[in-house]
Amino acid sequence: MMYPDAIQFVEVGPRDGLQNEATLIATEAKLALIARAIAAGVRRIEVTSFVNPTKVPQMADADAVCAGLPRRDDVTYIGLVLNERGAERAIATGRINQLGAVAVATDAFAMANQGQTSDGSVDAAKAIIARARDAGLTGQATIGAAFGCPFEGEVAEDRVVAMAAALAEAGPVEVALADTIGVGNPAHVARLVARVRAAIAPLPVRVHFHNTRGTGLANVWAAVMAGASVVDGSIGGLGGCPFAPGAAGNVASEDVVYMFDRAGITTGLDLGLMIAANAWLAGVMGRKLPGMVAQAPLFPQSA
Repeated sequence: MMYPDAIQFVEVGPRDGLQNEATLIATEAKLALIARAIAAGVRRIEVTSFVNPTKVPQMADADAVCAGLPRRDDVTYIGLVLNERGAERAIATGRINQLGAVAVATDAFAMANQGQTSDGSVDAAKAIIARARDAGLTGQATIGAAFGCPFEGEVAEDRVVAMAAALAEAGPVEVALADTIGVGNPAHVARLVARVRAAIAPLPVRVHFHNTRGTGLANVWAAVMAGASVVDGSIGGLGGCPFAPGAAGNVASEDVVYMFDRAGITTGLDLGLMIAANAWLAGVMGRKLPGMVAQAPLFPQSA
């Protein structure tokens, strides 16, 4: 089997990792988490989302987080937005480099997540990508519930492929497939990633997996072997969606880095610093985090 030489990594802990936590995390702690990710080598970070603070209280400090971001020419700060108002807020900060738009594969989840149909979410995502371009930024599109919906169950692969092709027409930097509730399996993942890759080429495929049922890392591996070149992770494995019942944490960033490092696939990240970030974040959260590598002895010992 031919392995890729490298993958690009996106840290989503400051946004997706924290958005579903019941205890509000201080802005200063979020900025410290971002700083630790940058120190470990992360160069694309979802720093916050510009959404209704009454629905997602954890992201109410989006503007304050952006104001505190270090100015780095080598780091892309991504702000997740669901509509035109969110896009304007993100652009107004002057710190966001990339707008992350979301389209959802089913009507039921699209209505719960952003108050519109699935087709409506595709149209909104395309408009956000266009708005980003008009503002001199880039745009990225994610298809939520691409592998299964908490309300409608199975999602037709043809539907996801058609959505990806439609989103690609808007000129995003990539199209991402998100397993929002962690129901994907490696065979399904490999098949869908390959189909979407063919449909949107030469745009890259990005993947976002939750580890709800313990298949997250296997799905990451299957996706990359099928041609995905961008992978999301969350330090410590935190994460969840306020609008998706049963959604659990993302794949842990340090677990993803360990797996690829051991396979000889470059991530550009410092595993030791990622593990240290896990330990620091566990202190902030007041509990052990789900990520596995940080709980295990260092291997090899000289690493």
